[in-house]
Amino acid sequence: MTKTNAELWERRLKAVPHGVGTMHPRFAATAQNAEITDIEGKRYIDFATGIAVCNTGHSDPRITEAVKDQLNHFSHTCFQVNPYESYIELAEKLNDLAPGDTPKKTIFLTTGAEAVENAIKIARAHTGRPGVIAFKGGFHGRTMMGMALTGKVAPYKIGFGPFPSEVFHAPFPIDYHGVSAEDSLAALEGIFKSDIEPNRVAAIILEPVQGEGGFYAAPTAFMKALRKICDDHGIMLIADEIQTGFARTGKLFATEHMGIEPDLMTVAKAMAGGFPISGVIGKADIMDAAAPGGLGGTYGGSVLGCVAGLKVLDIIREDNLCARANEIGALFNQRLLAMQADDDRIGNVRNLGAMIAIELVKEGDANKPNAELTSALVKHAAEKGLILLACGIRGNVIRFLPALTASNDILNEGLDILEASLKKL
Repeated sequence: MTKTNAELWERRLKAVPHGVGTMHPRFAATAQNAEITDIEGKRYIDFATGIAVCNTGHSDPRITEAVKDQLNHFSHTCFQVNPYESYIELAEKLNDLAPGDTPKKTIFLTTGAEAVENAIKIARAHTGRPGVIAFKGGFHGRTMMGMALTGKVAPYKIGFGPFPSEVFHAPFPIDYHGVSAEDSLAALEGIFKSDIEPNRVAAIILEPVQGEGGFYAAPTAFMKALRKICDDHGIMLIADEIQTGFARTGKLFATEHMGIEPDLMTVAKAMAGGFPISGVIGKADIMDAAAPGGLGGTYGGSVLGCVAGLKVLDIIREDNLCARANEIGALFNQRLLAMQADDDRIGNVRNLGAMIAIELVKEGDANKPNAELTSALVKHAAEKGLILLACGIRGNVIRFLPALTASNDILNEGLDILEASLKKL
C-alpha cells in the first residue's frame, strides 16, 4: 500500500515526542548525491545534506561498498573489548592531517555532543581546572554540558536547567552586528576580572565558523589573539569543527584558514558520509591526561563509521573537494549577490568555502531581522523542490550546505528555485 507524507506525519505526531523538531514533513525514500526523492516520488534538490553530514553526497557507492565489505566481517565488537585496525588507521590519518606540527592522538565516539563532552573532560583532566568559556551564539550539543556551552536559549535550553556551573559566555565577533574582535576580547578580559580568574579556566571553546548561530566566521586576528591568551594562561583552546570540518570551508578544517593550532578539536558530521561517528583530535600529551577507562563508550568509534571515515578522506583527496568547496562558494556568491542587488531583504551574503549564508532583514537594516520571511522561504522552496535550512539566534538566516559533489547544473537549478521563491514572497 502506498504511503503519503501526510499519513506518515500523523503517525510521527503520535509516536515521536514534540521535542524532536522536524523542519520538513517530507519523508525520504531514496537519496543520491545532491538529490532526495520522497515517498510520494517527488524530487528535491538538497541544500541541507543532513545538516552538513553528506559533504561527499548521498549514497556515494565508494562509501557504501566499504561498509558492505565490513559487514561481511563484523558490525561491532567494541574497541575497548576487541579492537580493530580501522580505528587505528583513521586515528593515524587524522593525527597527520590535523592543523599544526605537534604530535596528535585521537579518540572516536558517536555524536558531536559526545565529542564536546569528552573534549571538556580531557581539558579539565589536563589542567586540573574547572572553568570553561564559550561564546554567545555558539552551538555545542544537547547534552547537559553541551547545553551549558551553547549560547542560544530557544529551543535548546528551555526547561532543561540547571546546567553545569563554571561556564561563561563572551560575545562572538560579528562585524555585521557591530561586534568587533576587540569588543569580544575586551569582554573576555571582563570575564577574567568579574567572573573567574584565568588560572581556574580549563578551556575556551568556539566554532571557527558558528553553525547554528548564523554562519559567522571568526576573524583570523581574533583566533590568533585567543591562541595567545590561552598560551599565556595555560588554557586549552578547543576548536569545535563538527560542522566546519572535512572540506566544507575549502580546507579540511576551518582553523587552517586562521593559521592557528588548537589544543583539542572536535569532529563529527561529515567525517563518515552519513555513518554515526565523532572524535576528539588533540595534542598527544593533553589527550593522555585522562586515566585508562576514563574515555570511551560502547559504540564509540564504530567499525562501520571508521571504514566509512577512511573512505571519506580518500574521496576528499581523490575528488579534490577542498577546491570544489571554494568553487561552490564562488558560484553561490555570484548568484546571491545578484539577488541582493535587487532585494534589500537580503541584508548580508557571506561564506567560507561552501559554508554559505544569507541574512534576511527588513528594509536592508541589520537590526531588523526578518524571521517571518525566513520561515516562509524555507516552506515555499520545499514546495517547489528545494530543501533549505534556517539558523541564527534571531531565526533570520538561511544556511546553504550543498554536497561538495553536486554539479553546477544542480546548484544553479536550486538557486533558480530560491530566487523565484524570494520573488514570490
